[in-house]
Amino acid sequence: MAVPVHYRLGSFPPKKDDIDWNRLSALASSANLALGRYDGSLDGAPNTDILLSPLIVHEAASSSRIEGVNITMSEAFRIEVGADDNIERSKRDDSEEVWNYREALNFSIQEIRDGKPISLHLLRQMHEMLMKGVRGHDKSPGAFRGRQNWIGRPGSTIETAEFVPIPQERLLSGLDRWMEYLKNPAGIDPLVQLAIVHFEFEALHPFEDGNGRLGRMLIPLFLHQRGILSYANFYMSDYLERNRELYVDKMRAISRDGQWTQWCAFFLEGIDQQASKNRSKVENMRDLYHKTQDRALEATRSSHAVSAVEFIFSNPVFQGPRFISEAGIPKPTAQRILSVFRKERILATLRQGTGRRPGIYAFWDLLEIAESG
Repeated sequence: MAVPVHYRLGSFPPKKDDIDWNRLSALASSANLALGRYDGSLDGAPNTDILLSPLIVHEAASSSRIEGVNITMSEAFRIEVGADDNIERSKRDDSEEVWNYREALNFSIQEIRDGKPISLHLLRQMHEMLMKGVRGHDKSPGAFRGRQNWIGRPGSTIETAEFVPIPQERLLSGLDRWMEYLKNPAGIDPLVQLAIVHFEFEALHPFEDGNGRLGRMLIPLFLHQRGILSYANFYMSDYLERNRELYVDKMRAISRDGQWTQWCAFFLEGIDQQASKNRSKVENMRDLYHKTQDRALEATRSSHAVSAVEFIFSNPVFQGPRFISEAGIPKPTAQRILSVFRKERILATLRQGTGRRPGIYAFWDLLEIAESG
């Protein structure tokens, strides 16, 4: 029987000679350059919150899948609007976890924009939103754990666990050290610091549930708070999901063998790869936005076409009545624009409106870009 890996007391933060800085130097430079290019791709973009809103939902779905929640972004949107009548209960539960993730991430992004720092209080607020009314809602949402936890297969005990986080009686002092390290530049490349910050949060595992998702939410918050990105909208769960076994193994190897360099290298390579992929998505979404706006203006001959396009970017799957009531367009004009968008195949019809059942429509071009590899 394999012996559980335990949190390595006294190993955080790592000492200078715990890390091979020569090996990380080129990786950090490349990752910083890729992030800069990604950030630059947003220059001159239309309303960034609207343009990138689908990426938050995609991130929520990807991050949740790492934890075993089996759902895609498109499925979450379809379930939200009632497009699938015979959906099983477990899928609905999965969908709720995605929307909770989005709510917690949007809330935390706004807090950082408002000048509030990442703090233990913010973490508890995010955790409460993440766990509200879903699986794990009985595991003290918004409160740090009050007992020892462990990570392992379903039904495992602490003796058969794969990883045992920091002992309960040392958790609060561990969180204080983590927060102090997060707040200070530490005299190293900030992306290496982020790799260390992310690992330590997962190793502390301060909540009874939801730690993985919360730790991944911290990545864009850190990058924005440190001024590395203009917006807190860099998501890397795609990379971590694709490399899930490596992600887990390399974090565990720090606690088992002190392999900080290998973990930091993996994390920096992930930032580099994901920044390039995200940049391509942003450029494609920006092109789609301008193309759709031009098509909408030409087809509708309406000054409200721009508002309609902004609505379908923010809500790529929606019920017709919601468009009419929330797009900020007079009702007769909104009904006409919706009809034109369907005729021009800007929107696809998922369900025809009949009687009291509203029509449901999807902006597939946007969903395909957001979900692309």
